[in-house]
Amino acid sequence: MQRSLILLKPDCVQRRLIGEVLSRFEAKGLQIIGLKMLQVTPELSRKHYAEHVEKPFYQSLEDFITSAPVVAVALEGLEAIGVVREMLGATNGLKAAPGTLRGDFSSSRQMNLVHASDSEASAERELDLYFRSEELCDYSLCLTGFMRTDDE
Repeated sequence: MQRSLILLKPDCVQRRLIGEVLSRFEAKGLQIIGLKMLQVTPELSRKHYAEHVEKPFYQSLEDFITSAPVVAVALEGLEAIGVVREMLGATNGLKAAPGTLRGDFSSSRQMNLVHASDSEASAERELDLYFRSEELCDYSLCLTGFMRTDDE
């Protein structure tokens, strides 16, 4: 089982797509183990995007991510990181395949609705930025047996 951080970005919140995005993750069999809405501060933005702070495009990234609330989601599931990234599609919504979240709802490189962790190391770091350990809920779903076998 893997965990991943998902951020429903300001454009997702403003366009009222939160439910649509969450329902797709749930329909895929991913389990929501943490969920909250928050306003990203410039300080949190710098921590989250630490590898980009010195790049020329960083300020526009910070301006965007701090412009409106985001919804932070902790997801868990089999190969969750790769599964989520496939569901999102290409970073640029214009190049994302139909059927992916970005392919269906985005036509921008920056306003691409959702951020998702790209590795187990980044998932761990990002989850720690947005959630305290006591905010993540370990629980079993009664339908899990109908979503995958015990040996998966």
